[in-house]
Amino acid sequence: MKLLTFTVPCFNSAAYMEKCIESLLPGGEDVEILIVDDGSTDDTAAIADRYEKQYPTIVKAIHKENGGHGSAVNAGIEHASGLYFKVVDSDDWVKQEAYEQILSILKELTGGEKTLDMLISNFVYEKIGENRHKVMHYRHILPRDEMFTWGDIHHFYKGHYILMHSVIFRTKLLRECGLKLPEHTFYVDNLYVFEPLPYVKNMYYLDVNFYRYYIGRADQSVNEEIMIGRIDQQIKVNKIMIDYMAENSNSFAANRKLDQYMLSYLDIITTVSSILLIKSGTEENLEKKKELWDYLKKKDWILYRRLRFGLLGQCMNLPGKGGRKISVEGYKICRRFFNFN
Repeated sequence: MKLLTFTVPCFNSAAYMEKCIESLLPGGEDVEILIVDDGSTDDTAAIADRYEKQYPTIVKAIHKENGGHGSAVNAGIEHASGLYFKVVDSDDWVKQEAYEQILSILKELTGGEKTLDMLISNFVYEKIGENRHKVMHYRHILPRDEMFTWGDIHHFYKGHYILMHSVIFRTKLLRECGLKLPEHTFYVDNLYVFEPLPYVKNMYYLDVNFYRYYIGRADQSVNEEIMIGRIDQQIKVNKIMIDYMAENSNSFAANRKLDQYMLSYLDIITTVSSILLIKSGTEENLEKKKELWDYLKKKDWILYRRLRFGLLGQCMNLPGKGGRKISVEGYKICRRFFNFN
């Protein structure tokens, strides 16, 4: 059995996927690299097959019909043989020194008295055209270099969350929680770092800059104009999160800090949806914003009140043009969260 499985979702990634894969190969026989070719039409499949042939005990090429990022992650979870699991997008990469530390701590913690469910590390925004790189760390929020639980964490600030780039999950936990990301849908990474959390008991934070998140391509899903164009998919993910929070509240209501964190994460996702709908400036999208909040209200009145009358909820629902102008100020928080292009 491998220590760590990397899943690399690829769709027409031939121009940049090799940098990603090369950064993962130094893990050697401790790791498994699943290159998931999600119905690509360029040379992605050939590149994946070449790496599998060259590194048959480390790399596995998985070819499937196009189903989107979530479908590729699902395929990775299904095929993974590693004790732990991490998604690395095909245009991102990892840093060697931090990588060695990650593998070392996973080896150290495996087979201990307590089972590690989630390892958290820093990630770095590698934004095109910027010399200064923004590091997302958790030094003032999470205990360092020790196993801890939800009760040990400090306050998460708005715009500062555990994202897909930060986490390594225990593979069996992802299967036990029944995680199944929707197909043909963008922004499902928010579900990936949301739905498993009630199953996470023991965590470890390693303060190293491991994951390098490349941002700046015009066609990236976090480009603001593209997000507005795909707003229905953002709303779809938002509603799935609302459903999950409403239908599973009993499973984490007794854990106050977990409950607060999940509420805060749902709050920022709903704020992102609302801000983008407002910024689009169309009557149709303003109606979609109203419908989103109505959906929340009908689904769970208590959850609605907790979001609606929080600071962000009030800002998102001020009446008239003046209210919408104030709401757009909340966009600064959204920029911090998504680091829009």
